[in-house]
Amino acid sequence: MKNQTITYSSLALLLAATLSACGGGGGSPGTTGGAGTGTGTGTGSTPAVPATPATPTVGVSFANGNSLSGATPLTVRAVVLDANKQPLANAVVTFTTDAGLGAFTPGAGTALTDATGTASITLRAASLAAGGAGKVTATTSVAGAAITGEANYSVNATSLKFSELTLTPASINAYESTMVSVGLLANGVKYTGQQVNVNFSSACVTAGKATLAATVATNDGTAKAVYRDQGCGNNDIITATADGVAASVNRTLEIAAPGAASVQFVEAIPNDKSIVIRGQGGNNRTETATLRFRVFDVFNRPLTGKQVQFSILPAGAVDLNKETDITDQNGEVITTVNSRTTPTSFRVQALLPGTATASRPDIVTTSDSIVVTTGLPVQRAFTLGVSQANVDGWDFSSGTTTPAATVTVLLADTFGNPVADGTPIVFQTNLGAIGTSNSGGCTTVNGGCSVPFRTQNPRVATPGTPATPCNTGTGSSPDTTRAGVATICASTTDGTNTQFASTTITFSDETLARAYVNGSATPSNGDLGSSSANDPKVFLLQLTDLNGNPLPADSTVGITGLANAALVEISPAKVPSIFAGAGTGPQGSLHRVTLNATSAKPCTAGSRATFNVTVTTPRGDVSSLPFTLNFTCP
Repeated sequence: MKNQTITYSSLALLLAATLSACGGGGGSPGTTGGAGTGTGTGTGSTPAVPATPATPTVGVSFANGNSLSGATPLTVRAVVLDANKQPLANAVVTFTTDAGLGAFTPGAGTALTDATGTASITLRAASLAAGGAGKVTATTSVAGAAITGEANYSVNATSLKFSELTLTPASINAYESTMVSVGLLANGVKYTGQQVNVNFSSACVTAGKATLAATVATNDGTAKAVYRDQGCGNNDIITATADGVAASVNRTLEIAAPGAASVQFVEAIPNDKSIVIRGQGGNNRTETATLRFRVFDVFNRPLTGKQVQFSILPAGAVDLNKETDITDQNGEVITTVNSRTTPTSFRVQALLPGTATASRPDIVTTSDSIVVTTGLPVQRAFTLGVSQANVDGWDFSSGTTTPAATVTVLLADTFGNPVADGTPIVFQTNLGAIGTSNSGGCTTVNGGCSVPFRTQNPRVATPGTPATPCNTGTGSSPDTTRAGVATICASTTDGTNTQFASTTITFSDETLARAYVNGSATPSNGDLGSSSANDPKVFLLQLTDLNGNPLPADSTVGITGLANAALVEISPAKVPSIFAGAGTGPQGSLHRVTLNATSAKPCTAGSRATFNVTVTTPRGDVSSLPFTLNFTCP
């Protein structure tokens, strides 16, 4: 055995042999006589060298030489002998070495001695690239004492290379799969010493159009993985690489291109699918529409590199700017169209040439309907409205937070479609104030917009002031000059044509000033005359403020202080929203009142009924006018 430890017993034997060779003898030493007188004889002897005690030993050796590589592991043996040089069974031997050079199997690095005192373990190269010289140390414990032994070995880097990469099968149809296999060789023999991670790659896998395990560990020297097509549509080169293997290997997989299954309409821009006729323009309007389509294969995945042909339905409705396109990596194609001079609607057809079969024509689809309109507002569709036509405002101002009313404008084009968002509207008024501090107008959303109106000075109009499209130019009319009535004008223009509309809001007084009975043009003095006590008395009241205008909308109308009569009905019980006209006569609210005499029927004597017509405004102001009615008996 190499590096055998020299024992103490061996050393004793060596010393004994040396002394024998030098001539030692035994005997008694002579005795010394008296001084100068005695002689004597005796036998002397040489003292013995003490024996060195015997100790246990661990001898380390390799069963198959001491040259280690990735392809050639070593079997390490440690023989444990006790002090009598007898094999020691069931001893635990711990093996250690430089971790950068070698590693043990099993990984714990321990083994038990057998009946011959031998413990064995396998030493493998730490890596394929490991190289140098090292030693194995074997340690055990005998009778509580640690005993060690050592042996040296060398490590040579392992040179690996790939076998030919194989594909089974070597060609596939779209969306099918194949088995990819490659072997790992060391010195021309399949390398099974340890698992090696093999990396697989391809262009289609990188593009997400195929799947293949990126890393596979060898099993019995071979790495295998399944390649599955996901619409690659081209031949794909599969490459295998591994750390420690100098040269990669590759193989070309033939993949049939997938067939087209459908073409689908994706979107049209503008999103509202509406463009204007040539030359009309308009705020945020365009004469061009962009249409996007997408081609899918039989697995409903986008298909690249397919030609698509476009056409207009009906032919000639608009100008087609691109007749063909090739699908991109997303399977998409686009085309654009431009409007002509006539309002119309149309669709764009997308066709896949060469896709016809014996049972069907070429694959085709059409876009959603696209509308070509003027896009500009027209006068006949210009609409103006207010939330309340008669507001409490003759001597009351709205303040800055709560408007007296809201004014709304609605616009449409010649086809009755809402105009484009962002169309600007200008508002003007000859009484009060309209709009906000930011703007005296608004811009449309979905064809309409609103502004607040508040009551304040001026409360008396100056004719023709301000000058607006509503009171100047073609189609206009003078402002209303009735006292307490504001004229509001809303307008818009495209630079050539102006559309406008006007409405009114009445500044009503809170006090009931006059009442007109049964359509009379003269205010009532409160005397309703006579009526039979046997029949209900029905009369019509028109109630106005001091200007002959309606009282504030939502004011409550009631009969109070009623004597000798009972109220059957008053309708309506509230002042409605009323637009004042341009005339000078009374334009108050109309209320139908029904009273009954409280006397027995048939009556036996006449009576005189008295009551008040009372109006309470939304702000709580109360005002009344007195009335009398004579009930007579026939």
